[in-house]
Amino acid sequence: MKKLVLALTVTFAVATSYISSDRVVNSEAVTADTLAAPVRINNAKPIETKMLSAAERLYQDIDFSSGTKLSFDVFEKALKGFNNLKKAGEISDSANLLTVCDFSLSSNTKRLWVIDTETGKILFNSLVAHGKNTGEEYATNFSNRENSLQSSMGFYVTDATYEGENGYSLRLLGKDKGYNDAALQRAVVMHGADYVSEAFAAQHKRIGRSWGCPAVPRNLAAPIINTIKGQNVLFIYYPDQGYLSSSKWLNS
Repeated sequence: MKKLVLALTVTFAVATSYISSDRVVNSEAVTADTLAAPVRINNAKPIETKMLSAAERLYQDIDFSSGTKLSFDVFEKALKGFNNLKKAGEISDSANLLTVCDFSLSSNTKRLWVIDTETGKILFNSLVAHGKNTGEEYATNFSNRENSLQSSMGFYVTDATYEGENGYSLRLLGKDKGYNDAALQRAVVMHGADYVSEAFAAQHKRIGRSWGCPAVPRNLAAPIINTIKGQNVLFIYYPDQGYLSSSKWLNS
């Protein structure tokens, strides 16, 4: 009997000696660190999982399929300024609407977006005019001076509404010193205009121009203004490196 047991033991030892060591799993070696490590297939490089920023996550939720797509670079800057204005108490903690005008785009493009930062929903995507002396189809020149008839780049906080020469209008408070803080005294406001339309652009090869105001289509003026009035953020973007590197709201 002892010889039989010994023979079986030897046979088992020989048989298992041919199992490759790299197929043996040592359960004690599986630790929390191992489970958290990047996935590795054979000798391939680990697959790294990229952590998305808040701006990237929100941007991915926005559906641009029905209009013009806002570039992520511009959106990220707009959202950063929006958050910094909120931290500084310039807008309410409950404010969630962000209006972006990308003046690097053709004025014949729907280059204004009103975005709900809580839901990622685009409430409006519209044409918007720049100032008469800012450029023809494209904006090139900006000013903070009175009577310049030029647009002013930077962050604004929307204020109260009123009835003026251009009809229902929205006052804008410029928050970038030296770039748009003269907006109130210059009467740079949002209003409707007949020259901001696809029909006008088809006839003149560009939409019309304002005296520096971000004018919108006449039929959208009241809906847009009533949506964004009362302490919400408007950002007029232009890739001016002097502004981008000095704006308090982009560099806080």
